[in-house]
Amino acid sequence: MTATHPQHRWFALIVLCLGVLMIVLDTTIVNVALPSIRTDLRFSETGLVWVVNAYLLTFGGCLLLGGRLGDLYGHRRLFLIGLASFTLASLACGIATTQTLLVAARAVQGIGGAVVSAVALSLITTLFPEPAERAKAMGVYGFVCAGGGCLGVLLGGVLTSKLGWRSVFLVNLPIGVLVFALCLRLVPAMRIDMQHRSLDMAGAVTVTAALMLAVYAIVGGNEAGWSSPRTLGLLAAAAILSCLFLAIEARVRAPLMPLGMFRLRNIAISNIVGVLWAAAMFAWFFITALYMQLVLGYDPMQVGLAFFPSDLIMAIFSLGLSAKVVMRFGLRLPAMAGLLLAAAGLLLFAVAPRDGDFTLHILPGMVLLGIGAGLAFNPVLLAAMGDARPEDAGLASGLVNTAFMMGGALGLAVLASMAAARTAALGGATSADALTGGYHAAFAVGAVFAVIAGLLCLLLREGGRVPAGGEVTAESAA
Repeated sequence: MTATHPQHRWFALIVLCLGVLMIVLDTTIVNVALPSIRTDLRFSETGLVWVVNAYLLTFGGCLLLGGRLGDLYGHRRLFLIGLASFTLASLACGIATTQTLLVAARAVQGIGGAVVSAVALSLITTLFPEPAERAKAMGVYGFVCAGGGCLGVLLGGVLTSKLGWRSVFLVNLPIGVLVFALCLRLVPAMRIDMQHRSLDMAGAVTVTAALMLAVYAIVGGNEAGWSSPRTLGLLAAAAILSCLFLAIEARVRAPLMPLGMFRLRNIAISNIVGVLWAAAMFAWFFITALYMQLVLGYDPMQVGLAFFPSDLIMAIFSLGLSAKVVMRFGLRLPAMAGLLLAAAGLLLFAVAPRDGDFTLHILPGMVLLGIGAGLAFNPVLLAAMGDARPEDAGLASGLVNTAFMMGGALGLAVLASMAAARTAALGGATSADALTGGYHAAFAVGAVFAVIAGLLCLLLREGGRVPAGGEVTAESAA
């Protein structure tokens, strides 16, 4: 890997980020098309939920396994497999004529998306072993992850209104084919030498099932009720399977997830930070969109444009500035400062009035959240990956992706439920004042999550393990 031409590595980074962008876009672009999908394929209200949930279940459940498979069988090979699966499943979604076919294809999309997301970060880590270059590369990756969701809202609206709902899936075909071809050309085939190349099947099955049950319980919690037998039963089953997984990993010769990883301070702390931060940020994005539409009367295009300032600021930080900040101040201070600024932005939204003005009540919070996310994302990712051994890079990538995904799903479910309960107590969803009060409560709790995450960043250790060039060998086939 060290023999790879330096310029080629940056081209390879662009290719990897294009693949990740396609996955990130899909998490939001489909939401805009749901009403059209419901009408065309005659989904019921409850059935339509599975267009989203089928994707979330397999995506959340397979992140950890996808990352580990990359460690075992080659990161580029798994990236290509995941990319091909996602692209072909997108074609199936785009030509689906029945509800069953669409939901099944969405589930396959989730599996492919999980593999791509988990392996891409480990490939970037291996491509850029030198700290300064890795910080810059992580900044580009962070920009794609942060800006892709908002871009998906705009792109979804344009495609659905101009070309129909099938276009939000079919647009992935040319992108997927291009990324696949460029990946073969520009991303080097690598494999980490491992002492054991056997897959821990018992661990793989239990952790994947546990994560899927947990995601299913979380995404259905508001509908079924958080104290309902279904939700509690699913969460209990997930907890039991998680305990069984930990018992298996403590005894098996070649574990899927070596438990010693959690003794590495930066990996443990950054994953906790990831859960709390994602809980705050996912809820902010969702609830802010509702506030602007249902209270202030913005149309979908205006909502997308309102997020543009935060996206622009994140882009400025991600594409160079964040790396310079990390190299100058280390991991702890930028991560903490960024999360505390994000908390301040959330608090501004928590006091935004019912008749709020964009310049006075929305733009300042957007600016603070943009600066905060731009500052914090890079050092948190560097901390999550920096302590991992080369042979565990895929696992570390899968872990941090799982932390963000589970934290986001849980935070969105809990804070949306809290907002709804507060709104009901204040007079119901027909009252703009009641809606505003509910959103205020959710923003305030999200700010608390961000503050806790920021303070935890003080526990991060500066520096980290950097892969040695001799530990990575060229793979004969990918």
